[in-house]
Amino acid sequence: MAGYGWQKVVRIIVGCAALLIVGSPLPLRAEPAASATTAAPTEHVILFVLEGVDQPALKAGPMPVLTRLVKEGSATWAATSVKPALRLPAMASLVTGMPVEKHGITWNAFDFIRGYPRPPTVFDYLDLSGGRDSAIFFMDESLYQLAKPEPYTDYQMCGPLKPECSTATVVGYINQYFRKATSGHGYGHAILSLPHFLVVHLPEAGRVGLTQGRNSKAYKDALRSVDGAMGSILGMYKDMGLLTRTAVFVTVVNSDETGKANGGSKEAGGGLPQIPWIAWGAGIKAGYAIKAPVSIIDTGATVLRTLGLETYTEWESRAVEEIFTAPKVAAAEDGARSGRPGSMGN
Repeated sequence: MAGYGWQKVVRIIVGCAALLIVGSPLPLRAEPAASATTAAPTEHVILFVLEGVDQPALKAGPMPVLTRLVKEGSATWAATSVKPALRLPAMASLVTGMPVEKHGITWNAFDFIRGYPRPPTVFDYLDLSGGRDSAIFFMDESLYQLAKPEPYTDYQMCGPLKPECSTATVVGYINQYFRKATSGHGYGHAILSLPHFLVVHLPEAGRVGLTQGRNSKAYKDALRSVDGAMGSILGMYKDMGLLTRTAVFVTVVNSDETGKANGGSKEAGGGLPQIPWIAWGAGIKAGYAIKAPVSIIDTGATVLRTLGLETYTEWESRAVEEIFTAPKVAAAEDGARSGRPGSMGN
């Protein structure tokens, strides 16, 4: 894999083997989510973390895949991110389920000396609660800070320092990874089969919007590139017969060096940047406008809830319960916020 020029997370911190994750574009042929009475159990979750994307971007691209997810899923354009509105602090809040003042990551570049965040992450909770594995594609070197090696996570990292690191390249790597993961021999790293939770960071639109402006042709091309990548990945799941058992989440960690959100430019009443937060697929209500307040911090608990899993400790992430077609199981209700088995922490 050296020819791909990808940096290997574990070499930097602990000298372990890199966790490689590698797709050729496939068309989106999404299917409407099944009803609550006929839906198969949700077995897989995809989280797309975008940059530089807001509601006007749907038409500016255009972005037909994201538009379809919004129309056929549950969505809000007024979810809140965190301050400072920087990529690394926001992504840290997403994966730890904590505000910045609790996870402590306020900087926006990888700092080897500071090490990994101490709080548990959604990846830890997925393993603890149900032995679920995660595969994570980060497209910025700053996110090395979050790539803590664990036996239940595979990380792939690249960024603007590597010119070959593009949205299309990431799709190609995911496709290759899936082929090897379904070969019956595993991928040769931490996860020996398809991951239950796939995280894909797609920052191209945000970067182009900052450097060339959001009225430029390059920005519109970047929006189409990101939208096409999402469609290609969903197409892979469909071709493997998994899409009807997969839920998809989309949100944004827009930021630049000054901390100004560049995709969710509006601010909520508390001064927090507003961002889109979208859910679609198995077990998710179709054509639904989310009414309750949603934070990027709530993403982790909602992923666990989607897979029917429980957490055993408190965190500030709360499942966005109103998006689901069926109520959560009684065990989770009885243990909620108790810190004992059965607690969903919402």
